[in-house]
Amino acid sequence: MPKTAFQALSDDGLTLWYQEWTPEAKPLAAIALVHGLGEHSGRYQHLAEALNQEGYALLTFDLRGHGRSEGQRGHTPSYDALMKDVGLLIKHARERFPGQSLFLYGHSLGGNLVLNYTLRFSAPLKGVIATSPWLKLAFEPAAIKLKMAGLMNRIWPNFSQTNELDAQALTHDEAIVHAYETDPLVHTLISARFFKSVHSAGIWALEHAERFPLPLLLMHGSADRVTSFEASQAFAARQPEQCTFKTWDGLYHELHHEPEWPDVVKSITVWLKNQF
Repeated sequence: MPKTAFQALSDDGLTLWYQEWTPEAKPLAAIALVHGLGEHSGRYQHLAEALNQEGYALLTFDLRGHGRSEGQRGHTPSYDALMKDVGLLIKHARERFPGQSLFLYGHSLGGNLVLNYTLRFSAPLKGVIATSPWLKLAFEPAAIKLKMAGLMNRIWPNFSQTNELDAQALTHDEAIVHAYETDPLVHTLISARFFKSVHSAGIWALEHAERFPLPLLLMHGSADRVTSFEASQAFAARQPEQCTFKTWDGLYHELHHEPEWPDVVKSITVWLKNQF
């Protein structure tokens, strides 16, 4: 399927890397995708191609400090900067697919960002998809670590440590785990500012779930050891009118990289078709 790559500037002057996959025929709709922490948009090529086969175009980008985009690895000067980057992704998608219905899709960290963006801003979107969103982590960080993160956020916000993400918790597919561990565009860093702002935003989104204004497909694996399955359940329960919640029994964090990923794509495309 046709793929286009281009670069564009963020509001504060960073060069961000974008990739676009489009079907041969006129798209049924367009999807703007936001990836997870430490990874990059290239890890979604198989998903983009599968969505192309179903008639959907996909535009994605490497978040600041990730992949081929500029910026300190795993750092953001503020949560607002991330929100502006998502806004620019939507803007580029509207320009590249004029007149098409647009869906916003986020995984993990990306799920945190798309849920918060939709809660905080009015956007020309048909609906939202969130998989394994970082509303809360699957484990409760030690109180001392949260205290230290708060302190460093104030005195040294770009101080970075390892994100402690266990690659074995991403998927049951060992080939994908190995590819992740050896991918030169994957990094394992997170700054104090990044963690504190995203952690707080996840809790805020959960507390304001009842205000979510658009149709939402929220999916989570019950065996996720990275982000909280229970937090996704709680979000869905607080917005039953707009949210379609799907549990994937026994699946890990990256639903789109599990052996069952074709079924995951099928669930997405069935939901998309039901939005028209």
